[in-house]
Amino acid sequence: MKGLADKPNYIIELLEGGVTLEDVIDGHICEQTLVEKNAFAVGDLGALMRQHACWQSVVPRLQPYYPVKCNSSPAVIEVLASLGLGFVCASKAELSLVLEHGVPPENILLLGVFKQLTLIKHAAKNNVQHLVCESEAELSKIARLHPNAKLLLQLATEAHAAETSMAFGSSLKSCRHLLEAAKELGLEVVGVTFHVPSSCQDLQQAYTRSLSDARCVFDMGVDLGFNMNILDIGGGFTGSESQLTQVESAVRPLLDAYFPQLSGVQVLAQPGSFYVASAFSLAVSVVGKTVVTPHLDSLAPGENNEDTEFLYHMNEGVYGPFSCKLLGSSITAPSVHKHALCAEEAVYPSSLWGPSLDQLDQVVERCLLPELSVGDWLLFSNMGVCGLDEFSCLSSSSQLPVYYTVSTPDWYEMQEAGVALDSAVKNFSMLQYSA
Repeated sequence: MKGLADKPNYIIELLEGGVTLEDVIDGHICEQTLVEKNAFAVGDLGALMRQHACWQSVVPRLQPYYPVKCNSSPAVIEVLASLGLGFVCASKAELSLVLEHGVPPENILLLGVFKQLTLIKHAAKNNVQHLVCESEAELSKIARLHPNAKLLLQLATEAHAAETSMAFGSSLKSCRHLLEAAKELGLEVVGVTFHVPSSCQDLQQAYTRSLSDARCVFDMGVDLGFNMNILDIGGGFTGSESQLTQVESAVRPLLDAYFPQLSGVQVLAQPGSFYVASAFSLAVSVVGKTVVTPHLDSLAPGENNEDTEFLYHMNEGVYGPFSCKLLGSSITAPSVHKHALCAEEAVYPSSLWGPSLDQLDQVVERCLLPELSVGDWLLFSNMGVCGLDEFSCLSSSSQLPVYYTVSTPDWYEMQEAGVALDSAVKNFSMLQYSA
Protein backbone atom coordinates (compact mmCIF):
# COMPACT_ATOMS: atom_id res chain seq x y z
CA MET A 1 0.00 0.00 0.00
CA LYS A 2 1.45 3.36 -1.04
CA GLY A 3 0.36 6.78 -0.01
CA LEU A 4 0.03 10.19 -1.56
CA ALA A 5 0.90 12.82 0.99
CA ASP A 6 0.49 16.53 1.38
CA LYS A 7 2.64 17.20 4.43
CA PRO A 8 0.83 20.24 5.84
CA ASN A 9 -2.66 18.95 5.18
CA TYR A 10 -3.48 15.30 4.68
CA ILE A 11 -2.28 11.84 3.69
CA ILE A 12 -3.84 9.85 0.88
CA GLU A 13 -3.23 6.11 0.95
CA LEU A 14 -3.05 4.45 -2.45
CA LEU A 15 -4.44 0.92 -2.12
CA GLU A 16 -2.53 -1.73 -4.07
CA GLY A 17 -2.19 -5.51 -4.11
CA GLY A 18 -5.69 -6.32 -2.96
CA VAL A 19 -5.63 -3.93 0.01
CA THR A 20 -9.20 -2.77 0.72
CA LEU A 21 -10.86 0.11 2.48
CA GLU A 22 -11.71 -2.30 5.30
CA ASP A 23 -8.00 -3.07 5.70
CA VAL A 24 -7.28 0.62 6.10
CA ILE A 25 -9.97 0.97 8.77
CA ASP A 26 -8.62 -2.12 10.57
CA GLY A 27 -5.15 -0.65 10.58
CA HIS A 28 -6.18 2.68 12.03
CA ILE A 29 -8.36 1.00 14.67
CA CYS A 30 -5.32 -1.05 15.71
CA GLU A 31 -3.31 2.17 15.97
CA GLN A 32 -5.98 3.87 18.06
CA THR A 33 -6.41 0.84 20.32
CA LEU A 34 -2.79 1.27 21.38
CA VAL A 35 -3.21 4.96 22.18
CA GLU A 36 -6.25 7.11 23.03
CA LYS A 37 -8.95 5.35 20.98
CA ASN A 38 -9.90 8.57 19.22
CA ALA A 39 -12.62 8.52 16.61
CA PHE A 40 -11.56 9.00 13.00
CA ALA A 41 -13.02 9.17 9.51
CA VAL A 42 -11.90 7.45 6.32
CA GLY A 43 -12.59 9.08 2.97
CA ASP A 44 -12.63 7.08 -0.25
CA LEU A 45 -11.74 9.59 -2.96
CA GLY A 46 -12.50 6.96 -5.58
CA ALA A 47 -16.16 7.27 -4.59
CA LEU A 48 -16.08 10.89 -5.79
CA MET A 49 -14.89 9.70 -9.18
CA ARG A 50 -17.54 6.97 -9.35
CA GLN A 51 -20.31 9.39 -8.42
CA HIS A 52 -19.05 11.84 -11.04
CA ALA A 53 -19.12 9.12 -13.69
CA CYS A 54 -22.67 8.23 -12.64
CA TRP A 55 -23.74 11.87 -12.84
CA GLN A 56 -22.31 12.30 -16.33
CA SER A 57 -23.98 9.10 -17.47
CA VAL A 58 -27.48 9.78 -16.09
CA VAL A 59 -27.81 13.58 -16.37
CA PRO A 60 -25.21 14.72 -18.91
CA ARG A 61 -26.92 18.04 -19.59
CA LEU A 62 -26.86 19.16 -15.95
CA GLN A 63 -23.59 20.87 -15.07
CA PRO A 64 -22.72 20.01 -11.46
CA TYR A 65 -21.95 22.84 -9.05
CA TYR A 66 -20.84 21.47 -5.69
CA PRO A 67 -22.14 23.27 -2.53
CA VAL A 68 -19.02 23.70 -0.40
CA LYS A 69 -21.11 23.70 2.80
CA CYS A 70 -21.71 19.94 2.36
CA ASN A 71 -18.09 19.01 3.02
CA SER A 72 -15.19 21.43 2.77
CA SER A 73 -12.40 18.86 3.09
CA PRO A 74 -9.40 20.15 1.10
CA ALA A 75 -8.99 16.77 -0.62
CA VAL A 76 -12.63 16.84 -1.73
CA ILE A 77 -12.28 20.35 -3.12
CA GLU A 78 -9.03 19.36 -4.88
CA VAL A 79 -10.54 16.34 -6.61
CA LEU A 80 -13.85 17.95 -7.59
CA ALA A 81 -12.08 21.04 -8.88
CA SER A 82 -9.81 18.81 -10.97
CA LEU A 83 -12.87 17.08 -12.39
CA GLY A 84 -14.13 20.46 -13.61
CA LEU A 85 -17.05 20.98 -11.25
CA GLY A 86 -18.36 24.42 -10.43
CA PHE A 87 -18.79 25.45 -6.80
CA VAL A 88 -21.54 27.06 -4.75
CA CYS A 89 -20.27 29.26 -1.91
CA ALA A 90 -22.21 30.94 0.88
CA SER A 91 -19.44 32.58 2.92
CA LYS A 92 -16.16 34.41 2.50
CA ALA A 93 -14.27 31.40 3.88
CA GLU A 94 -15.85 29.05 1.33
CA LEU A 95 -15.18 31.48 -1.49
CA SER A 96 -11.54 31.88 -0.46
CA LEU A 97 -11.15 28.10 -0.19
CA VAL A 98 -12.24 27.35 -3.76
CA LEU A 99 -10.30 30.28 -5.18
CA GLU A 100 -7.16 28.98 -3.44
CA HIS A 101 -7.69 25.68 -5.24
CA GLY A 102 -7.59 27.40 -8.61
CA VAL A 103 -11.30 27.32 -9.42
CA PRO A 104 -12.01 29.91 -12.15
CA PRO A 105 -14.24 32.76 -10.89
CA GLU A 106 -16.72 32.06 -13.69
CA ASN A 107 -17.28 28.57 -12.20
CA ILE A 108 -18.39 29.92 -8.82
CA LEU A 109 -21.95 30.73 -7.78
CA LEU A 110 -22.45 32.89 -4.69
CA LEU A 111 -25.48 31.94 -2.62
CA GLY A 112 -27.07 33.54 0.45
CA VAL A 113 -30.35 35.20 1.33
CA PHE A 114 -28.66 38.07 3.20
CA LYS A 115 -25.06 38.33 2.07
CA GLN A 116 -22.61 40.20 4.26
CA LEU A 117 -21.09 43.29 2.73
CA THR A 118 -17.59 41.83 3.06
CA LEU A 119 -18.68 38.77 1.07
CA ILE A 120 -20.03 40.86 -1.80
CA LYS A 121 -16.86 43.00 -1.79
CA HIS A 122 -14.69 39.87 -1.77
CA ALA A 123 -16.62 38.49 -4.74
CA ALA A 124 -16.21 41.74 -6.67
CA LYS A 125 -12.50 41.92 -5.87
CA ASN A 126 -11.96 38.38 -7.21
CA ASN A 127 -14.21 38.82 -10.26
CA VAL A 128 -16.80 36.30 -9.01
CA GLN A 129 -19.80 37.61 -10.90
CA HIS A 130 -22.61 35.09 -10.51
CA LEU A 131 -24.69 35.92 -7.44
CA VAL A 132 -28.09 34.63 -6.36
CA CYS A 133 -30.60 37.26 -5.25
CA GLU A 134 -34.17 37.18 -3.99
CA SER A 135 -34.99 40.60 -2.57
CA GLU A 136 -34.89 44.28 -3.47
CA ALA A 137 -32.66 44.99 -0.46
CA GLU A 138 -30.06 42.57 -1.82
CA LEU A 139 -30.30 44.22 -5.22
CA SER A 140 -29.45 47.58 -3.65
CA LYS A 141 -26.41 46.15 -1.81
CA ILE A 142 -25.12 44.43 -4.92
CA ALA A 143 -25.64 47.52 -7.09
CA ARG A 144 -23.55 49.55 -4.64
CA LEU A 145 -20.75 47.03 -4.03
CA HIS A 146 -20.67 44.82 -7.13
CA PRO A 147 -22.31 46.61 -10.07
CA ASN A 148 -20.81 44.17 -12.59
CA ALA A 149 -22.50 41.16 -11.00
CA LYS A 150 -24.57 38.74 -13.05
CA LEU A 151 -27.64 37.80 -11.05
CA LEU A 152 -29.79 34.70 -10.78
CA LEU A 153 -33.18 35.27 -9.17
CA GLN A 154 -34.08 32.76 -6.44
CA LEU A 155 -37.53 31.44 -7.28
CA ALA A 156 -39.67 30.02 -4.48
CA THR A 157 -41.06 26.48 -4.84
CA GLU A 158 -43.98 24.91 -3.03
CA ALA A 159 -41.96 21.78 -2.31
CA HIS A 160 -39.24 23.73 -0.53
CA ALA A 161 -41.74 25.82 1.41
CA ALA A 162 -43.47 22.65 2.59
CA GLU A 163 -40.17 21.23 3.88
CA THR A 164 -38.95 24.34 5.69
CA SER A 165 -42.33 25.80 6.74
CA MET A 166 -41.03 29.23 5.83
CA ALA A 167 -40.78 31.49 2.82
CA PHE A 168 -37.65 31.04 0.72
CA GLY A 169 -37.09 32.75 -2.59
CA SER A 170 -39.29 35.10 -4.57
CA SER A 171 -42.78 34.31 -5.74
CA LEU A 172 -43.53 34.38 -9.43
CA LYS A 173 -45.57 37.55 -8.91
CA SER A 174 -42.71 39.42 -7.23
CA CYS A 175 -40.14 38.43 -9.86
CA ARG A 176 -41.43 41.02 -12.33
CA HIS A 177 -40.87 43.74 -9.73
CA LEU A 178 -37.35 42.47 -8.97
CA LEU A 179 -36.47 42.40 -12.66
CA GLU A 180 -37.69 45.97 -13.08
CA ALA A 181 -35.78 47.06 -9.96
CA ALA A 182 -32.60 45.44 -11.29
CA LYS A 183 -33.09 47.24 -14.59
CA GLU A 184 -33.41 50.60 -12.83
CA LEU A 185 -30.26 49.91 -10.80
CA GLY A 186 -28.29 49.00 -13.92
CA LEU A 187 -27.76 45.40 -12.83
CA GLU A 188 -27.65 42.42 -15.16
CA VAL A 189 -29.97 39.46 -14.54
CA VAL A 190 -28.92 36.33 -16.40
CA GLY A 191 -31.05 33.52 -15.01
CA VAL A 192 -33.12 31.76 -12.40
CA THR A 193 -32.45 29.27 -9.62
CA PHE A 194 -34.84 27.16 -7.52
CA HIS A 195 -34.68 24.17 -5.19
CA VAL A 196 -36.73 20.98 -4.96
CA PRO A 197 -35.77 19.03 -1.80
CA SER A 198 -34.94 15.33 -1.89
CA SER A 199 -37.83 14.71 0.50
CA CYS A 200 -40.35 15.76 -2.16
CA GLN A 201 -42.85 12.95 -2.75
CA ASP A 202 -44.05 14.10 -6.17
CA LEU A 203 -41.00 15.08 -8.21
CA GLN A 204 -42.96 15.31 -11.46
CA GLN A 205 -45.39 17.87 -10.11
CA ALA A 206 -42.70 19.84 -8.30
CA TYR A 207 -40.42 20.15 -11.31
CA THR A 208 -43.34 20.82 -13.68
CA ARG A 209 -44.42 23.79 -11.58
CA SER A 210 -40.90 25.07 -10.94
CA LEU A 211 -39.68 24.84 -14.52
CA SER A 212 -42.89 26.40 -15.82
CA ASP A 213 -42.43 29.32 -13.41
CA ALA A 214 -38.75 29.59 -14.40
CA ARG A 215 -39.77 29.82 -18.06
CA CYS A 216 -42.12 32.67 -17.19
CA VAL A 217 -39.34 34.55 -15.40
CA PHE A 218 -37.04 34.00 -18.39
CA ASP A 219 -39.69 35.46 -20.69
CA MET A 220 -40.18 38.47 -18.39
CA GLY A 221 -36.43 39.01 -18.32
CA VAL A 222 -36.15 38.86 -22.10
CA ASP A 223 -38.99 41.38 -22.39
CA LEU A 224 -36.96 43.78 -20.23
CA GLY A 225 -33.85 43.31 -22.35
CA PHE A 226 -31.91 40.86 -20.17
CA ASN A 227 -29.86 38.05 -21.69
CA MET A 228 -31.33 35.13 -19.76
CA ASN A 229 -28.99 32.16 -20.25
CA ILE A 230 -28.53 30.27 -16.94
CA LEU A 231 -31.00 27.95 -15.23
CA ASP A 232 -30.05 26.37 -11.90
CA ILE A 233 -32.38 23.58 -10.70
CA GLY A 234 -30.71 23.48 -7.27
CA GLY A 235 -30.03 20.46 -5.08
CA GLY A 236 -32.13 17.62 -3.77
CA PHE A 237 -29.90 14.74 -4.90
CA THR A 238 -29.48 12.03 -2.29
CA GLY A 239 -26.56 10.10 -3.75
CA SER A 240 -28.68 7.22 -4.99
CA GLU A 241 -28.49 6.44 -8.70
CA SER A 242 -32.14 5.38 -8.68
CA GLN A 243 -33.20 8.73 -7.20
CA LEU A 244 -31.05 10.54 -9.76
CA THR A 245 -32.76 8.56 -12.50
CA GLN A 246 -36.15 9.62 -11.11
CA VAL A 247 -35.10 13.26 -11.22
CA GLU A 248 -33.82 12.82 -14.77
CA SER A 249 -37.11 11.26 -15.87
CA ALA A 250 -39.03 14.19 -14.40
CA VAL A 251 -36.73 16.95 -15.63
CA ARG A 252 -35.59 15.91 -19.12
CA PRO A 253 -38.90 16.27 -21.01
CA LEU A 254 -39.58 19.57 -19.24
CA LEU A 255 -36.18 20.94 -20.19
CA ASP A 256 -36.74 19.82 -23.76
CA ALA A 257 -40.04 21.71 -23.78
CA TYR A 258 -39.10 24.89 -21.89
CA PHE A 259 -35.31 25.15 -22.31
CA PRO A 260 -34.25 23.11 -25.36
CA GLN A 261 -30.53 22.74 -25.99
CA LEU A 262 -30.76 24.91 -29.10
CA SER A 263 -31.85 27.80 -26.87
CA GLY A 264 -28.29 27.98 -25.52
CA VAL A 265 -29.45 28.01 -21.89
CA GLN A 266 -26.84 26.57 -19.52
CA VAL A 267 -28.50 24.22 -17.01
CA LEU A 268 -26.84 23.83 -13.60
CA ALA A 269 -27.59 21.66 -10.57
CA GLN A 270 -26.18 21.50 -7.04
CA PRO A 271 -25.34 17.89 -6.10
CA GLY A 272 -23.74 17.99 -2.66
CA SER A 273 -24.73 14.83 -0.81
CA PHE A 274 -24.71 12.99 -4.12
CA TYR A 275 -20.95 13.36 -4.42
CA VAL A 276 -19.68 13.11 -0.84
CA ALA A 277 -22.16 11.21 1.36
CA SER A 278 -21.00 7.71 0.44
CA ALA A 279 -17.33 8.70 0.30
CA PHE A 280 -16.82 8.90 4.08
CA SER A 281 -17.09 6.40 6.93
CA LEU A 282 -16.70 7.18 10.62
CA ALA A 283 -15.20 4.88 13.25
CA VAL A 284 -16.06 5.50 16.93
CA SER A 285 -15.40 3.45 20.03
CA VAL A 286 -17.75 2.53 22.88
CA VAL A 287 -16.67 4.29 26.08
CA GLY A 288 -19.62 3.52 28.33
CA LYS A 289 -22.36 0.92 28.72
CA THR A 290 -25.57 0.80 30.74
CA VAL A 291 -27.91 -2.17 30.97
CA VAL A 292 -31.57 -1.20 31.06
CA THR A 293 -33.75 -4.00 32.50
CA PRO A 294 -37.23 -2.62 33.18
CA HIS A 295 -38.60 -5.79 34.82
CA LEU A 296 -35.54 -7.10 36.60
CA ASP A 297 -37.29 -7.53 39.95
CA SER A 298 -39.98 -9.77 38.47
CA LEU A 299 -37.57 -12.30 36.95
CA ALA A 300 -37.21 -15.76 38.41
CA PRO A 301 -33.67 -17.05 39.08
CA GLY A 302 -32.01 -18.08 35.82
CA GLU A 303 -34.77 -16.59 33.67
CA ASN A 304 -33.68 -14.48 30.67
CA ASN A 305 -35.02 -10.97 30.42
CA GLU A 306 -36.35 -10.48 26.91
CA ASP A 307 -36.86 -6.78 27.62
CA THR A 308 -33.18 -6.08 28.21
CA GLU A 309 -31.96 -2.96 26.50
CA PHE A 310 -28.52 -1.39 26.27
CA LEU A 311 -27.49 2.24 26.33
CA TYR A 312 -24.03 2.87 24.89
CA HIS A 313 -21.92 6.03 25.08
CA MET A 314 -19.47 6.65 22.23
CA ASN A 315 -16.43 8.88 22.13
CA GLU A 316 -18.15 11.25 19.66
CA GLY A 317 -21.66 12.67 19.58
CA VAL A 318 -23.85 15.46 18.25
CA TYR A 319 -21.37 18.12 19.34
CA GLY A 320 -18.82 16.56 16.98
CA PRO A 321 -19.15 14.59 13.75
CA PHE A 322 -22.83 13.76 14.36
CA SER A 323 -23.83 17.43 14.47
CA CYS A 324 -26.24 16.97 11.55
CA LYS A 325 -28.52 15.14 14.03
CA LEU A 326 -29.21 18.51 15.69
CA LEU A 327 -30.46 19.78 12.31
CA GLY A 328 -33.00 17.00 12.00
CA SER A 329 -31.02 14.48 9.97
CA SER A 330 -31.27 10.84 10.93
CA ILE A 331 -28.19 8.71 11.52
CA THR A 332 -28.23 5.18 10.11
CA ALA A 333 -27.48 2.38 12.56
CA PRO A 334 -23.81 1.37 12.50
CA SER A 335 -22.12 -1.96 11.96
CA VAL A 336 -19.88 -3.53 14.59
CA HIS A 337 -16.23 -3.67 13.59
CA LYS A 338 -14.92 -7.19 12.91
CA HIS A 339 -18.25 -8.74 13.80
CA ALA A 340 -20.18 -11.01 11.44
CA LEU A 341 -23.65 -11.45 12.91
CA CYS A 342 -24.81 -15.07 13.10
CA ALA A 343 -28.43 -16.04 12.62
CA GLU A 344 -28.62 -17.53 16.11
CA GLU A 345 -26.91 -14.60 17.85
CA ALA A 346 -29.05 -12.49 20.14
CA VAL A 347 -29.53 -8.84 19.33
CA TYR A 348 -30.89 -6.26 21.72
CA PRO A 349 -32.64 -2.91 21.43
CA SER A 350 -29.89 -0.35 21.83
CA SER A 351 -29.53 3.41 21.90
CA LEU A 352 -26.30 5.23 21.03
CA TRP A 353 -25.20 8.42 22.77
CA GLY A 354 -22.27 10.78 22.67
CA PRO A 355 -19.84 11.19 25.56
CA SER A 356 -21.71 14.04 27.27
CA LEU A 357 -24.60 13.68 29.71
CA ASP A 358 -26.69 16.09 27.65
CA GLN A 359 -30.13 14.77 26.75
CA LEU A 360 -29.64 16.17 23.24
CA ASP A 361 -26.55 14.03 22.72
CA GLN A 362 -28.47 11.02 21.39
CA VAL A 363 -27.07 9.85 18.06
CA VAL A 364 -29.29 6.81 17.33
CA GLU A 365 -32.53 6.49 19.25
CA ARG A 366 -33.05 2.78 18.73
CA CYS A 367 -31.37 0.00 16.79
CA LEU A 368 -30.71 -3.72 17.17
CA LEU A 369 -27.15 -4.70 18.05
CA PRO A 370 -25.42 -7.67 19.66
CA GLU A 371 -24.24 -6.97 23.19
CA LEU A 372 -21.18 -4.75 23.03
CA SER A 373 -18.32 -4.15 25.42
CA VAL A 374 -16.48 -0.97 26.29
CA GLY A 375 -13.68 -0.65 23.77
CA ASP A 376 -15.62 -2.11 20.83
CA TRP A 377 -15.67 -0.07 17.64
CA LEU A 378 -18.70 0.96 15.58
CA LEU A 379 -18.58 1.94 11.90
CA PHE A 380 -20.99 4.51 10.47
CA SER A 381 -21.22 4.70 6.68
CA ASN A 382 -22.49 7.55 4.46
CA MET A 383 -21.06 10.21 6.76
CA GLY A 384 -19.79 12.60 4.10
CA VAL A 385 -22.17 15.42 4.97
CA CYS A 386 -22.09 15.05 8.77
CA GLY A 387 -19.85 16.99 11.13
CA LEU A 388 -18.82 19.43 8.44
CA ASP A 389 -16.43 21.45 10.57
CA GLU A 390 -14.85 18.25 11.84
CA PHE A 391 -14.07 16.76 8.42
CA SER A 392 -11.05 18.81 7.66
CA CYS A 393 -7.42 17.74 7.86
CA LEU A 394 -4.81 16.14 10.09
CA SER A 395 -2.90 19.30 10.85
CA SER A 396 -4.86 20.22 14.00
CA SER A 397 -5.33 17.90 16.95
CA SER A 398 -8.66 19.58 17.71
CA GLN A 399 -10.12 18.31 14.46
CA LEU A 400 -11.34 14.83 13.72
CA PRO A 401 -8.59 12.90 11.88
CA VAL A 402 -9.54 12.01 8.32
CA TYR A 403 -7.54 9.37 6.42
CA TYR A 404 -8.04 9.51 2.67
CA THR A 405 -7.73 6.49 0.41
CA VAL A 406 -8.01 5.70 -3.27
CA SER A 407 -7.64 2.37 -5.05
CA THR A 408 -5.14 2.02 -7.88
CA PRO A 409 -7.84 1.56 -10.59
CA ASP A 410 -9.76 4.58 -9.28
CA TRP A 411 -6.58 6.64 -9.23
CA TYR A 412 -5.81 5.78 -12.85
CA GLU A 413 -9.36 6.77 -13.82
CA MET A 414 -9.02 10.02 -11.92
CA GLN A 415 -5.80 10.82 -13.75
CA GLU A 416 -7.48 10.11 -17.08
CA ALA A 417 -10.27 12.47 -16.05
CA GLY A 418 -7.80 15.26 -15.32
CA VAL A 419 -6.72 14.66 -11.73
CA ALA A 420 -2.96 14.66 -12.25
CA LEU A 421 -0.07 14.73 -9.80
CA ASP A 422 1.80 17.47 -11.63
CA SER A 423 -1.09 19.80 -12.40
CA ALA A 424 -4.37 20.39 -10.62
CA VAL A 425 -3.62 18.38 -7.47
CA LYS A 426 -0.38 20.22 -6.78
CA ASN A 427 0.15 19.02 -3.24
CA PHE A 428 0.22 15.26 -3.84
CA SER A 429 3.51 13.40 -3.46
CA MET A 430 4.36 9.73 -2.97
CA LEU A 431 5.07 7.90 0.30
CA GLN A 432 5.58 4.20 0.98
CA TYR A 433 3.33 2.16 3.29
CA SER A 434 3.49 -1.47 4.21
CA ALA A 435 0.56 -3.60 3.08
